Amino acid sequence: MAISINLRKGLDINIRGAATVSQPLTRMPARCAVIPDDYPGITPKVDVKEGDHVLAGTPLIHDKQFPDIRIVSPVAGTVEAVVRGERRKLERIVIVPDSKNPEEAAALPSAPSDRTTAQRLLLDSGLWVQMRQRPYGIVPRPGTAPRDIFVTTFDSAPLAPDWSAFAADKIAELNAGVSLLRHLTDGDVYVGVRPGSPLAAIEGAKIVTVNGPHPAGNAGIQIANVKPVNKGDIVWTLDLPTLLRIGMLVSHGKLCSDVVVPLTGCEVTEPKYVLTKIGADMATLVKGEINDDTIHHRVISGNVLTGIPVSSADGFLHYPYTQVTVIAEGDDVADFLGWASLSPQKMSVSRSFPGHFLKKAFCPDARILGGRRAMIMSGVYDKVLPMDIMPEYLIKACIARDLDRMEQLGIYEIVPEDIALCEYVDPSKLEIQKILSDALEYMFKELN
Repeated sequence: MAISINLRKGLDINIRGAATVSQPLTRMPARCAVIPDDYPGITPKVDVKEGDHVLAGTPLIHDKQFPDIRIVSPVAGTVEAVVRGERRKLERIVIVPDSKNPEEAAALPSAPSDRTTAQRLLLDSGLWVQMRQRPYGIVPRPGTAPRDIFVTTFDSAPLAPDWSAFAADKIAELNAGVSLLRHLTDGDVYVGVRPGSPLAAIEGAKIVTVNGPHPAGNAGIQIANVKPVNKGDIVWTLDLPTLLRIGMLVSHGKLCSDVVVPLTGCEVTEPKYVLTKIGADMATLVKGEINDDTIHHRVISGNVLTGIPVSSADGFLHYPYTQVTVIAEGDDVADFLGWASLSPQKMSVSRSFPGHFLKKAFCPDARILGGRRAMIMSGVYDKVLPMDIMPEYLIKACIARDLDRMEQLGIYEIVPEDIALCEYVDPSKLEIQKILSDALEYMFKELN
């Protein structure tokens, strides 16, 4: 059964520096890191100590409330550091890969035959934490059955990778992944694809063809336009790389921690795809790839809308491990008239600026170009969010911590990445993703 969605709302941000699809360059990282903050909803408990030798798939962390939820090592090697911050908060565990056999893996259970064995396989392999649960956008809770499972096979964010180019010849493994997911739910498995995608050949799922601008590739947008999440519903989501890892595990008994990551952005000398490992150190990925132009750079693990700024010297690739973007920081730039400059080099969604009318790729920097101010109820959020909710009123309810209003206005349907474009176009320069993230965390603690 095929479902077709044509989205009119949204915005494609045209930025220079996209990676062209080609054979990826292989780079084995000097270090890999597991970062607990990448897995919301988990209270981490460390299972290893510095100096321990681990295999790929060895548990490094488990959740205090649900011990079966494990975060595992992506490579075989030695635990170099267990890094803690203020109040002994666990910040990351750093692994130095074994130079001889970095892919030596721990033993895993056999292929699943029912819901219990399917959950056990995902939990023991560490792939469980790469899925997300709606509401709240957290790691799913074991022992529950979602209403449905949604898989998105494409990313529509700025400079996002073309996953289909690297997965089109792995339909058998993707089918195996879908087969496992079907054990986990009494409902349906939905797979979102672009029109004409070769991934529409995936079997065992309902194919959802999605046409339209960003955020069309977000699983939350696809859910909202197919079968919205209501109070009491639980829906799980995952992306194409996670589905492929599940399929590889089922088909070949192999725990795959490889990731194909595009190095993108105006400040990358030659944008390209790199084959590396989950949690790879940024120094290895960007070495020799950033323009030597004396300006300050911002290295982002992810895209410019939702990514995490990291250090090019000691930062790491964060979940969902899909992209690296390098842009100018902008703190060493002095523009005439500042944010009000009418330079055609500035991109804008406002018709007040020439850049709005130019059909070209821009090179933005990291400045917000304006000061934060009181929230303006302008209706601009509605133009870029293809969901049947009122985002401005929802954000006001989140700021006020009004749980009843948050429920009524659709907070169960949305996570921060879905509302990232609203933050981009916001004339008030509010940190909308953080506001929503904090409200979801507060709501989860109050209601669970």
